[in-house]
Amino acid sequence: MAEIVLGMWTTHGPTLSTTPDEWLLRLPADHANKAHWYQTGRYDFATLVEMRKSEGLAEKSSLDERTKRNAACRAAMNEMADVYAATGSDVAVIFGNDQQELFNDALMPAFTVFNGEAVWNEPSSDEQAARHPPGIHAAEPGHKPPVYTEYPGHPELANYLIGDLVSNGFDITRASKLPRLENHWHSGIGHAFGFVYRQIMRDQVCPHVPIITNTFFPPNQPTARRCFEMGRTVGRALKAWKSDARIAIFGSGGMSHFVIDEAFDRKIFDALAARDAETLCAIGEDWLQSGTSELKNWIAAAGALFETDLAGEVVDYQPCYRSEAGTGTANGFVYWN
Repeated sequence: MAEIVLGMWTTHGPTLSTTPDEWLLRLPADHANKAHWYQTGRYDFATLVEMRKSEGLAEKSSLDERTKRNAACRAAMNEMADVYAATGSDVAVIFGNDQQELFNDALMPAFTVFNGEAVWNEPSSDEQAARHPPGIHAAEPGHKPPVYTEYPGHPELANYLIGDLVSNGFDITRASKLPRLENHWHSGIGHAFGFVYRQIMRDQVCPHVPIITNTFFPPNQPTARRCFEMGRTVGRALKAWKSDARIAIFGSGGMSHFVIDEAFDRKIFDALAARDAETLCAIGEDWLQSGTSELKNWIAAAGALFETDLAGEVVDYQPCYRSEAGTGTANGFVYWN
């Protein structure tokens, strides 16, 4: 039977692919946003500054701190990439999300499994780059190759997983080709997957199955419990797969953003360490909105990994603040082997 030999949880946000100075390109948007998600409420920038004035966030978002935290993230990513390379996985399953890179209001599936022969990605055209929000295009080399590139899918495994998920009560959308949308800001696979290809696999991408979850966009976001159960079903199917493949499982996304909540992130780490499925499953939808919703990819990966013998610890956690309001992206890295 196949063997799950590696589990990895990683963030994938722009702070991991930009300089500490470039983090501040998002500040005008932070100030303009009147409805930042933070914990279970929505607040404007000034209100967040007042709410969090005792936390020392001006210092935590200083250039000196941004520089230190950026360097720490880079070191953690290098360690993750070294572990992936040393493990020598034959196959990967990546739980990620889509931020209207592939899907839009015309079609927004809850769960999609890619079962094609090849996943493609390419750099943005000048016209696409002009449509990017400030600070986003600068991060592109972290998740897009310099030229059009195809990466190997795994149709056999994907179809096996689709069949098993359907037989266990999951309604799955399948995609065998990536769409090329007209007049769209993006082309190719989403950044949740491209980041893993480039930063963790270092462009040495093994045959793999992307599982794409709609974490961001109401009203059909799967709950934390549903994501965990889906991941657990995938994990059980992988262990029963009649193959001698060595499998790596990734959860790509999170942690708290676009307003950082360190206590909430610690709750996630503690639940992973304790294999505490109920804590993860019980997280309400009001806590998992905006960028923080991507933690559902971590929860799905946890579902797949909790029933293995793998174990490990947190490589690092760096809350990468860019303002006294607490805006930014918290970055976390965990592997089990």
